[in-house]
Amino acid sequence: MLRSSSLFSQMLGLISRSGFAQDAKAVKADRHAKGFTSWSHFVSMIFCQLAQAQSLREITSGLRCCVGKLNHLGIKEAPKRSTLAYANAHRPWELYELTFYRMLARCREVAPRHKFRFKNPLLSMDASMIEMCLSMFDWAKYQTTKGAVKLHLLLDHSGYLPTFMLITDGKTHEVRVARLLELAPGSIIAIDRGYTDFALFSRWTTNGVWFVTKMKAGLAYKVIEERDRPQNRPILRDQIIALTSEKA
Repeated sequence: MLRSSSLFSQMLGLISRSGFAQDAKAVKADRHAKGFTSWSHFVSMIFCQLAQAQSLREITSGLRCCVGKLNHLGIKEAPKRSTLAYANAHRPWELYELTFYRMLARCREVAPRHKFRFKNPLLSMDASMIEMCLSMFDWAKYQTTKGAVKLHLLLDHSGYLPTFMLITDGKTHEVRVARLLELAPGSIIAIDRGYTDFALFSRWTTNGVWFVTKMKAGLAYKVIEERDRPQNRPILRDQIIALTSEKA
């Protein structure tokens, strides 16, 4: 007898069902379920994301097309729209937060390490602007006629997993978010020139955090020591410098 498993089923197989059940019990997510379990709700919303469904009707209709295969996903039948709407409004969101952190912990266990010769934790931080329709999202004001939010992300190169993420309005400067971070001593963080803040650099240096960045044009400094450049490396200069501006 030939057996096959759908890609959707294989993806759900990465989630620990026993762990999910423990978390659901901890937050009492199934207290008023009436047959529509937290796992069925979770499967329905994952299907929504993968199928890019735009409405509750698309979710329920799409799951009904999988009649005979839903048992492999751990659910008995496709939910009704009213049932799914009620679950979205009343089921505790903490359950899915716990599910996320369980999955993140598993990813960290199997994720590869960076291949650089140094053993220090390597991080990089940047921000990306995401345009929004201002007529639909009036809270995301960026310019007079444009809307946007800014995604701030700190990436850990030990496994290439994000360790910090914050979504702000489009006007929030990157430095304001960088000041919120508490980095471990010995860490190396790579940033662009938009994060130039001498007070922040001073705090990192005091805390034993290394940083790599670009200099802004016109930065006032003087050369203290000129070092020999490593051979066969794309390094233009190796200098020890001192900043000479008043704010530095």
